[in-house]
Amino acid sequence: MKRIGVLTSGGDAPGMNSAIRAVVRKASYRGVEVYGINYGYAGLVAGDIRKLTSKDVSDIIQKGGTMLYSARYPQFSTEEGQLKGIEQLKKYGIEGLVTIGGDGTFKGANALTKHGYPCVGIPGTIDNDIIGTDYTIGFDTAINTVLDALDKIRDTATSHVRTFVIEVMGRDAGDIALWTGVGSGAEQIIIPEVDFDITKIANSIREGRQRGKKHTLIVLAEGVMGGNEFAEKLDAIDNFHVRVTELGHVQRGGSPTARDRVLASQFGAHAVDCLIDGKGGIALGIQGEKIVENDITDVTSGKHRNEPNLALYQLNQEISN
Repeated sequence: MKRIGVLTSGGDAPGMNSAIRAVVRKASYRGVEVYGINYGYAGLVAGDIRKLTSKDVSDIIQKGGTMLYSARYPQFSTEEGQLKGIEQLKKYGIEGLVTIGGDGTFKGANALTKHGYPCVGIPGTIDNDIIGTDYTIGFDTAINTVLDALDKIRDTATSHVRTFVIEVMGRDAGDIALWTGVGSGAEQIIIPEVDFDITKIANSIREGRQRGKKHTLIVLAEGVMGGNEFAEKLDAIDNFHVRVTELGHVQRGGSPTARDRVLASQFGAHAVDCLIDGKGGIALGIQGEKIVENDITDVTSGKHRNEPNLALYQLNQEISN
């Protein structure tokens, strides 16, 4: 294999640039050319493709976002869209592809592999919702961003003796809420994987006030419901002086942490080795601090995440109050 491509797709995640850098540098080390594809599968179909050199990826390891940009392109789920992408791969002489993103990105990679173009998927999403890996690129940075915000919110919540509902990202997976809830000492964590009882939560807030607590932090994953809707449910029971903070897309930005930079670098380099060694249809992951190769068909079929660490949820139940 003499020429490979790399793209980022779906929601951006801190560490994607670190992975791109590793792909380009490792390929150069092994004598392989790399072509960057802008705007994910949309850019692939449009032919928005350029050669990348080691110089092109200088000074990006510390930057958030993705230098290759990203876009959602539902049309790539159709065979017509896939064949248009393959035309561009043939035009540029690209023999294999590294795809960085989440479940949708992996499904596109799986389709291309079945059409004869070997792909290796690197899990890049702040939600940490990809099966076959303990952690995804961007998760560690995102939870540190959220944790910093929660520490600041606690200050004002205490000053005014208020209940704060902090809505964080996580449509189907509650890992961001789970980890930041435990890390911040939040009184309640609300995630899609566990049912909640609004009456019990209200009673817990009352009991805390009676013991002299000056604040209540409730970390809510967006997949359960919106923060304002949750606050309305609490207000219907009692006046807890509820305020809502929706952290939104700030969770996706920022310079990646050391862990995300290292993990992304490991993934990027390993992906290149896989393609050069003739391996395709692989989704990389990390399990027990070791890089693993999963069948991308298994990763994209059915559920698209590992079971949540409910031991953390139980831990918070036991120590938060």
